[in-house]
Amino acid sequence: MLKWSVLVYVVGVMVALLHLHYTHRRMLTELQSVRTECSNFYCSYCCLGTSVTLACGSSRGKRDVSSQRKLRQKRQTEQRTFLHLVPASTYSYDERDTTVLSWAVGRSQGAGLQVSGESIVVVTEGSYFIYSQVLYKDPTWVMGHVITKRLKGAETKLMKCLKSMPSNVSVPLNTCYTAGIHFLESGSVLELSVPRQSAELVISAQATFMGIFSI
Repeated sequence: MLKWSVLVYVVGVMVALLHLHYTHRRMLTELQSVRTECSNFYCSYCCLGTSVTLACGSSRGKRDVSSQRKLRQKRQTEQRTFLHLVPASTYSYDERDTTVLSWAVGRSQGAGLQVSGESIVVVTEGSYFIYSQVLYKDPTWVMGHVITKRLKGAETKLMKCLKSMPSNVSVPLNTCYTAGIHFLESGSVLELSVPRQSAELVISAQATFMGIFSI
């Protein structure tokens, strides 16, 4: 009796294994057929018992979205031109009663802006954020600077900065910072000037600087 029970058990196990084997082969055949028909699609399947669940969708859409995102980020990086300038020297124009700063490039990116001595030349028109700071050590009671734009013979004052100087110290020191957003046409020339002849300024990169970047 025991031998018959063991024999029946073994036969049952073999039948179950054969059933699983043929079921697995049938599912693989069905999956291969679907993959052949959907060669331009991505497919995944889940096997549970004898059922096959297929999920197909176009992979081209995902690739297109990813490519567009990368292209947009690349364009934004390429378009974000900036200049950060540090003072190189000053020059006083007696006939204009002004002192102008000559600049050196501290940091830069892109070709939309160029610097030449006292001037910043706009190559690519657009909206720009402009900032500037000057550290004064002049005994004159009020000091300040002006950022001017010249274009086709016309001159426009974009920004002004005024600061009262301390009068009860041996070496008067004060900074003046200003910033703003302006639309600049291609060919515009910017200049920072102090409306004082032979103005006393601190010429160091940490104290006096000017910058501009596209937005």
